[in-house]
Amino acid sequence: MPSRARRVLVVEDDNETAEQLVDCLQANGYGVDLARDGEDGLTRALSSDYVVITVDRMLPRLDGLEIIRRLRENGVVTPALILSALGEIDERVRGLRAGGDDYLVKPFAFREMLARVDALARRSATVVKETMLRVGDLEIDLLARVVRRGGREIELLPREFRLLEYLARNVGQVVSRTMLLQHVWDLHFDPTTNVIDVYVGRLRRKIDTGHGYPLIHTVRGIGFCLRAAE
Repeated sequence: MPSRARRVLVVEDDNETAEQLVDCLQANGYGVDLARDGEDGLTRALSSDYVVITVDRMLPRLDGLEIIRRLRENGVVTPALILSALGEIDERVRGLRAGGDDYLVKPFAFREMLARVDALARRSATVVKETMLRVGDLEIDLLARVVRRGGREIELLPREFRLLEYLARNVGQVVSRTMLLQHVWDLHFDPTTNVIDVYVGRLRRKIDTGHGYPLIHTVRGIGFCLRAAE
């Protein structure tokens, strides 16, 4: 059975291409998981460790580039190979700027695809995946989705966890409400709502209540900052 460290996620909706990709990768020692639409691909990529992800550009339910954008926003750094029938330079640039690591135009030779996956897998092996974030006495376990402060476990709702994770990934920096709307709520406009302040208030009560030093700070007129005591 192939080792977990050699596992590849293939996100491809065309049956013939998907079967050929899976057969080629398995024949060369990779374990392969297959997702046939974008939403399933994103869910699998977020919940499991893969050495490489191959992503079709045009997918049902969620576009391939959007999958990669969301993975990068969630801190998933697994190398992504984009497979696309769109071969124009502008499309390749869009794919790489979205967070893709390589771009291969369909139709392609499977030996070239394999060589590119091998190259990305070598790069992936050198990346230390961050599974724990720490700010002072606060610990965020990204795999178990567990938060502790001072050794005490804190129960958070999924959106609260995403909010805290984003603040922790930007520890010591002021994060604006616009940034939070984009990266935590996936909104690219201001709905003129106080939802962010409501969630930050809830999070502050859960994280800071009963402790001598607050970790979540409001920067008036700008946004919020997570920082430990100096």
